Amino acid sequence: MNALVEPGDDELDPELLDDQPVLFPPSDVHRCVTVPDTSAGQRIDVFLTALFDGYSRQQLKDAVQAGAAEVDGRVVRPSHKLRCGQSIRFRMPAMASDDTVGENIELDILYEDDGMVVVNKPAGMVVHPAKGNWTGTLTSALAYRFQSLSDIGGPTRPGIVHRLDRETSGVIVVAKTNAFHLHLAEQWHDREVKKEYLAITAGVLDRDRDLIDAPIGKHPFQREKMAIRDRHETSRPAKTFYEVLARYNRFSLVKAMPETGRTHQIRVHMEHIGCPVLCDRLYGGHSEITRSQLMGGRSQPGEQPVLVRHALHASRLQLRHPKTGQMMEFSAPLAPDLDRVVSILRGEDVQ
Repeated sequence: MNALVEPGDDELDPELLDDQPVLFPPSDVHRCVTVPDTSAGQRIDVFLTALFDGYSRQQLKDAVQAGAAEVDGRVVRPSHKLRCGQSIRFRMPAMASDDTVGENIELDILYEDDGMVVVNKPAGMVVHPAKGNWTGTLTSALAYRFQSLSDIGGPTRPGIVHRLDRETSGVIVVAKTNAFHLHLAEQWHDREVKKEYLAITAGVLDRDRDLIDAPIGKHPFQREKMAIRDRHETSRPAKTFYEVLARYNRFSLVKAMPETGRTHQIRVHMEHIGCPVLCDRLYGGHSEITRSQLMGGRSQPGEQPVLVRHALHASRLQLRHPKTGQMMEFSAPLAPDLDRVVSILRGEDVQ
């Protein structure tokens, strides 16, 4: 069932690849074992699965991928083939509970009925638990507020149909029931959902509107990044239509409508055409900006930044209601930090 969940603009922290999720946090428990001759030639993830009860192979494979296994003192990958007599030191992953632990975190609910919830996600909130982010997540807030959420995504992703990057604010849809989840996931899979983002770019686009058609795959050198890669085994087609809403000297306000849902798609495509999303650390090289810098000058001593995350906001989402078949549209106003940046660029924010 998980394969139905369209990645969208995926959660992809520098410490975690979304297609290699660490489902359980590491524990402080280590196990040491010597490889017997009967296991020579086995992959280490297969060997550990047979050795430890209570974990699936995928769970242990994820732990090894995250660096939890050492063979003769050297960290290895899940595909490592064992030899007789080798010494394995393995840090056990913590056992997962059947349910996400709820946390009393305030949510901006845009819409709710008996089958789904639409939330205006704030910037800085991780969608689901992952390595380095086990608390303060959207799923923790949802679990506290709602008694029932779909379980198709597994125990760590209740209700999650699609995802947004941690720093991206805006509209996200959550399923309460499995029936709604499957119906919504099918719409994402068939590309029936219309998505609209607002972005502030560093640089002025020379065209008023255009279609960026460039395949995206894994970056050849940096694990946390994606890249434009043609004819590579990891490449997948990616299309983003954009329209320039306003130009401000060295910046642009852009409406972006991705036709596909690749990891970091809008961010990669904007960087590809020479106008990366403002304050995008991965693709623009800077993670914050001050008022003085926005106005074309240098930061003053002690001046605090007005933006400390990439300037991308999921502003609008259109889909069919799974029960009624009615087309529905949900929108979230530009987040306050991005709205202030625009006001500064317009000359409306006077100190």
